[in-house]
Amino acid sequence: MFYFLGKAEVTPKQAVENISHLFTEKKSDIKQKKVPEKKLLSSKYTGDLYQWLGKTPEELQKHLGNPERKDLSAYGYTWWVYTDQKQQYIQFGVDDNKITSVFAMGKSVSAEPVKIGQSYNEVKHAFSFPKEVTYDKGLASYQFLLKNEDVNARPLVKLSDNLFMQCYFDTFTKKLSAIRIIDGDTLLKHRPYELKYRGSLPKTEKLTDAEWKKIEKGMEQQIFDMTNVVRNSFNKPSLKWDDSVSEVAYLHSKDMAENNYFSHYGLDGTGLKERLAAKKVFYFAAGENIAAQYPDAPAAMHGWLNSKGHREALLNKDYTNLGVGVYKFYYTQNFLAKPM
Repeated sequence: MFYFLGKAEVTPKQAVENISHLFTEKKSDIKQKKVPEKKLLSSKYTGDLYQWLGKTPEELQKHLGNPERKDLSAYGYTWWVYTDQKQQYIQFGVDDNKITSVFAMGKSVSAEPVKIGQSYNEVKHAFSFPKEVTYDKGLASYQFLLKNEDVNARPLVKLSDNLFMQCYFDTFTKKLSAIRIIDGDTLLKHRPYELKYRGSLPKTEKLTDAEWKKIEKGMEQQIFDMTNVVRNSFNKPSLKWDDSVSEVAYLHSKDMAENNYFSHYGLDGTGLKERLAAKKVFYFAAGENIAAQYPDAPAAMHGWLNSKGHREALLNKDYTNLGVGVYKFYYTQNFLAKPM
């Protein structure tokens, strides 16, 4: 096999934007069950989530029951989604009949020696947060290079030779808001950090239009569920899914992707107000979050949570409805305040 040295920003520039309008238009908890005894890690990692890596979906279903959904990802695996849409949200990535990644947020997530809600310093005391993390696979070698903002908001921890954890922090509260446990091959597919490598990178999945449609619908529902779990953690009312607003959001994401721009305003100068009016959507107030080039829905949500304007929209107590539209790796949230 031919090997070469490379260094590249393998992740496109990730961006988020927010806009909030005050347009006047006439004005269950997921049960934590005992996990099979087999362990992949040292005794330091006692949380249930770690032990699922490498298990089969049949074992998962036996202990947690049927998932709420099975969402296709853009990386060849399927997310098994478990959520009560209020206090807890967990996705298990299933690839070739085994669990290769877990993303979890919300209350009662078992990830000892850390837990959701702990301070940055407490988690850093349990894990070191280096700026360089290596992954070796045969003759190939990969080095993830983290910038200062990565270390502060989403540090990467090496748990074993082939297992890693991304710690997602709320940079406003400086507390752990979510975790992702992921094997080395899947992490390489995501490429969430700058990467220096010797060898070759995994090939990008070639997806059909039909597959993309399934992936986009799954990410829309994931963002909706995660938004309500985040709002619940801050004692804000849950939002209702709104099909008409979701269509508006989707069309804006699609327009940005196809016309290669990133803005709340289309190339014709129209904004959220005009897009809602074109679909005859009525409301008291509206707001919009957009993001681009994040590898998946959890990563986009984390970006919004850690940006002041987006955070204000996510946690606005006056909003009642939410529409989410995803096209490829372009993400749009449209929030509305509607009469009850």
